[in-house]
Amino acid sequence: MIVTESRHLVKTIIVREKIWGKLKDVALPDSRFHLNFAEVIPDFKGSDVATDRLVEEPFVKSGGYAFVTPDNCLVDLRRRMLLAGKPMVVSTYGIYRGFWLLDPKNVPPGQELFAAWLDGLEHFGQPISLAEIAARGRFDFMVTGASAVSLEGVRFGKGHGFFDLEWGIFTDMGLVDERTPVAAVVHDVQVVSDKLFPSPTDILVDLIVTPSQTFHVKDRAARPRGVNWDLLEPEQIANTPPLQELQKIRGMTK
Repeated sequence: MIVTESRHLVKTIIVREKIWGKLKDVALPDSRFHLNFAEVIPDFKGSDVATDRLVEEPFVKSGGYAFVTPDNCLVDLRRRMLLAGKPMVVSTYGIYRGFWLLDPKNVPPGQELFAAWLDGLEHFGQPISLAEIAARGRFDFMVTGASAVSLEGVRFGKGHGFFDLEWGIFTDMGLVDERTPVAAVVHDVQVVSDKLFPSPTDILVDLIVTPSQTFHVKDRAARPRGVNWDLLEPEQIANTPPLQELQKIRGMTK
């Protein structure tokens, strides 16, 4: 088991670094991290066209409440959702300050683009607890960026595991499950044709959209459920407010 996981980790690192080499030619620099892909999933040339593809999907058209990661490549999606009157929950960088609600009702007309950026989220959004998220009901869909994603739906992030952790929290709260559509917005160079095998904590996606193509993942493998507390360091729990709140909700702490 340990040997298998080690091989998976090595292959993940190799694939991620290979993609990062290609991504430099199409990525748009981040104002804070430039092209440091270990710290940021960047926006890229044609992300608006990829978003065109995503918003035409039935689950996006019919969905009215979603979780959207703070990745730069999803700025246009967040903007369009605000224009369409669809609220969303967005995580803060590293989940260090938990989750924020971005509600169109709190965004003045003409300010949707600014609100879609992380600095705008701080201005127009509002912090929201897990209990408050749960009170709003289940997410209709989830959207994330990625460092790389395979045609089988195996997604790799920056390497910090934030989206996997968010999924664990939300499944534990009953906000998402196997039926919840999960989409990845990436550039064509980030799509991996090699067969990749997910680790026990990897979250597989149902849909991949790029500037040139849409991939519907068929026969997707099952996703994990809940938070694997044994894999978390005490420092990570201490720096992640939603994990502390979840522990209290589950009676793990006073």
